[in-house]
Parts: sequence; C-alpha cells; structure tokens
Amino acid sequence: MSVDTIHDLFEHGLEDIYHAEHELLDALSELESNTEREEIAEAFAEHREETEEQINRLEEVFEMFGEPPEKEECEGIKGLIEEYEGFASMDPSQEVMDFHSMAAAEKTEHYEIAAYGNLIPLADQLGMDDAADLLEENLREEQAALDELTELTESYEMDAIPAE
Repeated sequence: MSVDTIHDLFEHGLEDIYHAEHELLDALSELESNTEREEIAEAFAEHREETEEQINRLEEVFEMFGEPPEKEECEGIKGLIEEYEGFASMDPSQEVMDFHSMAAAEKTEHYEIAAYGNLIPLADQLGMDDAADLLEENLREEQAALDELTELTESYEMDAIPAE
C-alpha cells in the first residue's frame, strides 16, 4: 500500500491500531493469569472488556470510512509483547512478575494513547467527525486505564521484593 495522502495515512493508522487491539486482547488475558493479586487481575479483566468495545468502535470507524476492517501488523505492540514474554521466561518471583506486568501494561497504554491521539486529527482533517468521536472515546478509555494502572503501580508494596 502506498501512503501518500491523509486518507492513506488514516487507513494505515486505523489498520495498525485495529491489529494492536486484537493482539492486546490475548495479552491482557495472559497478564491477568500471570498475576496473583486480585486488584491487578481485575484491572486487566476490566480493560480486556473495554478492549472488546474499542474493537467494535474501530469496526464502526472502518464502516464510516468505507473500508472493511483489516489489520496491519503493529510492530510496536508486537515488540512490547515480545519484551514481556522475554521477561516472563526468566522465571521472576511472583512479586516481581506482578510489578512487571503492570509496568508492561502501562507501556502499552502509552502506545495506544499515542496511536489514538494521532488518528483523531486525521479523522477531523478528513471531515469524519463521527469517526473522530469514536476514536476519542477509545482514547479516553485508554487514558483512564493508564491512570488506574499508574495508581496500582504507585501503591504496589515492594517490601516482598529484595532491593539487591
């Protein structure tokens, strides 16, 4: 696909985040199952449900855009997932794994926030106000998820993790 216009750029970004959200559905399940702290697991489960709704909104945007929903492999999310899996394969203690899972989820939220933040002005430029509104809704949910994860990370009791 040649990317020479705002239309092309929007389509590419939309396909990228569509792929990312699908990848994150599975990753959130893994994060949930890899933690023993109930409040962390619940946060991952809640965000997984939100992610399903975000995918539905993205499909609506594709429809408004006049294109079928397609995925463009999202290298950014792929890298973040590989980084997480590499860390998990080092068999860290449960306390360290819980903290790392929250940190990994925060990284993905930042990525998603940036992606939606870039798509919204493109939708506006294309005169797709309804699509921009749906993307804005996804952005607000991602920001709220990041806020929740940040609170959990900041309140995480690290006493069980040796300093050295």
